[in-house]
Amino acid sequence: MKAIPIAYNLGLKHPFTIAGFTRTSTPLVLLKLSYGDIDGYGEASMIPYLGENQGTATAFLQQVDWSRFEPPFHFPEIISYLDRIATGNTAIKAAIEIALNDINGKILGKPCYEIYGADPGKMPLTAYTIGITDPELLEQKLAEAKGFRVIKVKLGTDKDRETIQAIRRLSDLPLFVDANQGWTDRKSTIDLIYWLHDQGVVLIEQPMNKMDMEGNAWLTGRSPIPILADEAVQRLEDIDKIKGSYHGINVKLMKSGGMYEAHQMILKARSYGMKILIGCMSETSIATQAGIALAPLCNWADLDGPSLTTNNPFCAPQLENGRYILEDLPGLGLKGLPDDLFKGSPLS
Repeated sequence: MKAIPIAYNLGLKHPFTIAGFTRTSTPLVLLKLSYGDIDGYGEASMIPYLGENQGTATAFLQQVDWSRFEPPFHFPEIISYLDRIATGNTAIKAAIEIALNDINGKILGKPCYEIYGADPGKMPLTAYTIGITDPELLEQKLAEAKGFRVIKVKLGTDKDRETIQAIRRLSDLPLFVDANQGWTDRKSTIDLIYWLHDQGVVLIEQPMNKMDMEGNAWLTGRSPIPILADEAVQRLEDIDKIKGSYHGINVKLMKSGGMYEAHQMILKARSYGMKILIGCMSETSIATQAGIALAPLCNWADLDGPSLTTNNPFCAPQLENGRYILEDLPGLGLKGLPDDLFKGSPLS
């Protein structure tokens, strides 16, 4: 197995603000793995709060013994091996694992979605995300959401009601809400949640601090809207810790370490009667295609990474009536690979 990682800086159309910080770009590592004449592609999107960067990714990759990866790939063993190298580092682990899934599909001549048992006919609508923003920018951002039929709104400030009211003056689309742990008082929060229910909000992610299990459970027991764990659940083992405190989970490949564990999280959450949103970070089409392959197994999707960026180097996934189209292509089905993308200076 030959590995070529490159550093890539993904620009955002607008400064992206959530409760806690603002950013204008996202550092990535794009990874090409080659097994004979078969190439697979992976991606690590390194959002600041997860503690990874291109330097930590480089250090991790230097410890990987690429000769261990031979088909047929046994993904539980691969994940266990990567976890033994270092704890955390889930984004660069996801890059490796996604690339191996791409190769696996190409060897088998099957799309990744077929391998994971996803039915393209059950693709959920995917949301378009609007970060915390000034009301005067909302009209422009909503115009950029053309083609999407759900809007995701970042909340968690003292202007949450004003934001929703401004959106409602411009759009009647269903809304997802993500507070990113921004709400602190449970009584005022439950009042807000009932008001949001009347405004057409269909789910809420991580309303309170992830460490406040009691507070989130209190809201879950009273909320007319499904409450989902986001920051509170990253990997498979976390589901047992948060069960009972939320109605469901947000699965993200950059947190789970790739497609296989994300799939296991979906199955486990379903076994507990929980609902699933599959989400994303700021990503190119590589990680987005990997998420789309699992989306039909979930209740909701928030896979808008390429639509929020300025320099996605690949063809964007095909969106039709608010839903992504899964094509019968082996592996991830990635299109539009630039000829020179992996011919420059590799990450070192």
